[in-house]
Amino acid sequence: MKRSFGLRFCYHAFVKTYHSKLIVLRGNSGSGKSSTARAVREASKNKIAVVEQDYLRRIVLKEKEADNGDNIELIEQVTLFALSKGYHVILEGILYFPRYGKMLERLSNVCPNNYFYYFDVSLEETLRRHAYKPNAHEFGEKEMGAWFQKNDLTHFKNEKIILESMPLSEIVDLIISDSGL
Repeated sequence: MKRSFGLRFCYHAFVKTYHSKLIVLRGNSGSGKSSTARAVREASKNKIAVVEQDYLRRIVLKEKEADNGDNIELIEQVTLFALSKGYHVILEGILYFPRYGKMLERLSNVCPNNYFYYFDVSLEETLRRHAYKPNAHEFGEKEMGAWFQKNDLTHFKNEKIILESMPLSEIVDLIISDSGL
């Protein structure tokens, strides 16, 4: 039996609105989300928490990707905690919309200062980038090909697409300019 602790009950019992900023970086594995999150935090003088889907799912919970996985609720709880403490939050991960969409909608509703970015990067480019990552030995072309989802957009009105041709410095400038970080 799957148990749920607190968040769903608390969320529905009362809804608080947060004034901090929520930046969501979504896209396929190896598209540049983590590098961008670190670079934005480094470039900003603001108090920013980075919430990494991979870390919470793979490291903290050691959970396989699944519909209704415990990591979805944990990601939401960690994000809400950071927002409640006055942090701006950069949430980054594949965050496949059919699986994570409801959680992303809830977060966008309680944090009206939200900015969504989808990294539109080809499979070939994600494989090239992945080869230079420290965890490149943990999974390869076969897994990344199986995970790859083309155009997994949220269709939220404020979602912007980051093209694979954009250099990191330009992406960071765009996010900081959009969000005011």
